[in-house]
Amino acid sequence: MKEYKTLVVSVSKGILSVVLNRPEIHNAFDENVIQELNEAFVAAKEDKSIRCLVLSGQGASFCAGADMNWMRKMKNYSYEKNYEDAYLLSEMLYRLYALPFPTIAKINGSAFGGGVGLVSACDISIAASCASFSLSEVKLGLVPACISPYLLGRIQPGVLRRFFLTGERFDAGKAKEIGLINEIVPKEELDQKVAEFTEKILSCGPNSLAMAKEILEKVPGMRPEEYMRTTAEWIAKLRIGQEAQEGLSAFLEKRKPQWAKQDK
Repeated sequence: MKEYKTLVVSVSKGILSVVLNRPEIHNAFDENVIQELNEAFVAAKEDKSIRCLVLSGQGASFCAGADMNWMRKMKNYSYEKNYEDAYLLSEMLYRLYALPFPTIAKINGSAFGGGVGLVSACDISIAASCASFSLSEVKLGLVPACISPYLLGRIQPGVLRRFFLTGERFDAGKAKEIGLINEIVPKEELDQKVAEFTEKILSCGPNSLAMAKEILEKVPGMRPEEYMRTTAEWIAKLRIGQEAQEGLSAFLEKRKPQWAKQDK
């Protein structure tokens, strides 16, 4: 496993843990963090042993968004350099979003700006009750542009409009109410709740999970004649595949399927 300067990355029993490791500045990100997250997500996609990713932050915060020292440098960049820099952020978020296995945001504390983008790019988000959130970009004369596609995938536009335009801070209860997060637990129960979800994920077929994510991504943009044909093709291919054959056999034989036997 590669060692990173800004991340702590480890794998256990098919679960990849990626922890933002800049607690002294509340895990704020800069170009180095973005680059290392890009590298970590590329490596994760290529590793067929990984079944799930858990993304979290070291210390008291999940991610405070952009590092102010980085922002200070960008203020003096040209348009071209700013575009290049922002595109790397967009690329990193999409790589997280498009991973072919479930991803969980383990929100151990505050998530602001781009940190909320990391949360929304994950499939499942579980927050400590002490967590707080803010899309504070407008207070700096900016907008939450690169993270907007993932926020709009979780929060209704009419609801999101308020938080885009006020930059106000809101708590975990409000975050769950509007759809940004799925679960809230006391901080001391966060690890256990995440473990419950990873256990559920490991009981499911890896190929079927990848296909489920593809369905969620592609079907909303299809016309009826396309989704009727395409979804029938998907299920037909899965039914004759090795994974579904094993799953059905295991069910009929009242045993665990091979993919659920994680021992490494």
